[in-house]
Amino acid sequence: MTDNTHTTFEAFLTLHHGLPRQAPGSDASTRRLLSLCGPLPERPRVLDLGCGPGRSALLLAAEAGGTGPGGAEVTAVDLHAPFLDELRTAAAARGLADRVRTVEADMNALPAREAGDGSFDLVWAEGSAYIVGFDTALARWKRLLAPGGTLVLTECEWTTAEPSAGARAFWDPQYPLRSMAGNVAAARAAGYRVLGVHRLPDSDWAEYYGPLAERVRDRPGEDSPAMARAVAATREELDVRARHGHEYGYTGYVLRPVEAGDGDA
Repeated sequence: MTDNTHTTFEAFLTLHHGLPRQAPGSDASTRRLLSLCGPLPERPRVLDLGCGPGRSALLLAAEAGGTGPGGAEVTAVDLHAPFLDELRTAAAARGLADRVRTVEADMNALPAREAGDGSFDLVWAEGSAYIVGFDTALARWKRLLAPGGTLVLTECEWTTAEPSAGARAFWDPQYPLRSMAGNVAAARAAGYRVLGVHRLPDSDWAEYYGPLAERVRDRPGEDSPAMARAVAATREELDVRARHGHEYGYTGYVLRPVEAGDGDA
């Protein structure tokens, strides 16, 4: 990562501090994806990768698995320390501090002591798999799952058979998208059964983009070139969504590795 790219990324993260979400989503969609996982252990071990300020981590800590006082044990991983600070504060306020453990780490280099093979009943990545890429996430994160464990991740994808040149001009250079059929095929080729899919509704985008748009709307001139670049990129992203949002969307995938005797994926 070049110095310019790094400082712009840091400015982008700063721009997002305090926002309720860091990607399209909602508590309703998190619950829907959780329901597609099927029965979980009474006290499941959950790994939330790229957790941000922890909206999903908090819900999973409170609601995943059994309904007893133990709840889920959530290990929440993010590279940005201020997001983890927000999560710890929110977990304490909700009485979930003993169920959420934060780890400051890069998803591309997960520390073995925190993410050993077979360590988790549920690996969760809402709005963050793009950081490593869908196919890489499928390959790298399978080892983290205990027998019978489930991987849940969301991926941005084309929702039209023929995306426009304008939509492609934005997406192709930074993160080429596939269709749902292409992503389902990729998951099966990587050795997973597809337990369920959930396409996020437009309201999930509004829950993310609404507060973000307010933050960058009529923002005064920045004394930091990096922040100016981050604001400009965010405004472009919002504009592309306004013009081409009917052509792409996020879909949640609920996947389980195929084991001996399972038959076809």
